[in-house]
Amino acid sequence: MILKFSRWVTVTYFILMASVAVAADYKPFILGSVSQASVSEVANETQASLQANGYEVVGSYQPNADTQVMVVTHPALKKIASLSKHGGFGAMQRIAVVNRAGQTEVTYTNPTYLWNVYRMEGDISGVQQTMEKALGNQKTFGSESGLSADALREYHYKFLMPYFDDVDELAEFEGYDAAVNAVETGLAAKKGGTSMVYRIDLPGKEETVFGVAFSQGEGRGANILDQIDQTGSSHAAHLPYELLVTGSSVIALNAKFRIAINWPSLSMMGSGSFMSIADAPDEIKNALQAVVTP
Repeated sequence: MILKFSRWVTVTYFILMASVAVAADYKPFILGSVSQASVSEVANETQASLQANGYEVVGSYQPNADTQVMVVTHPALKKIASLSKHGGFGAMQRIAVVNRAGQTEVTYTNPTYLWNVYRMEGDISGVQQTMEKALGNQKTFGSESGLSADALREYHYKFLMPYFDDVDELAEFEGYDAAVNAVETGLAAKKGGTSMVYRIDLPGKEETVFGVAFSQGEGRGANILDQIDQTGSSHAAHLPYELLVTGSSVIALNAKFRIAINWPSLSMMGSGSFMSIADAPDEIKNALQAVVTP
């Protein structure tokens, strides 16, 4: 009888532990490390570590003087991205090396968080493990409390605010190649104050994602960071934004959604709130629209 009870307790324990694992909550970013070295030194070390773990650095830029953002992808990540509708939005991970209060911190997007936000399929655990191996994991951050996988897959900031699938449909072309060429041409011409940070093509699928930086207006990276990223560890890995060519269509995430997923606890009103960047979503959409407007 005692043996049976012991077995029941053991089985119950593992069931409960499995339930806890399944019901894990997630935050947008991971703090990898903090050091006294310069941003340039840490950025070089970070890039080397990522490459040693199989990642390709597809682009980098500086949204302000204290911040270096780099974007990476991986064959496994591109394969996962190709499995789902609009999966190209999740074909990369973003890393920020930031001088914060006299120290240099490395922060990066939480792969499992974004995998859920973008309603992706496949197994993200390998990407999660290799990113943490390359960059470390001191803590997750970016929201007051974690969000469940279910909450992330149906995320919207507040009532009447956009969901993941409420995308901005920017342009339609005769085909995929024409759409890609139009985006490349527009970014090269810096239409709307934009510039290209990276390009990632998904395997076996007519889908390409472009990373876009903005140099003007409330939507520019420097302004976003100045207005709503002044406390705690930096959310700079929020940047840059994406333009997605999928088939003959060019789309973008609604900027209200795109900003909110990286600041889910940001207040609506007051200093350092969404009202501080009230014009940014429309200006971001207009700039991306300009890229593909003849």
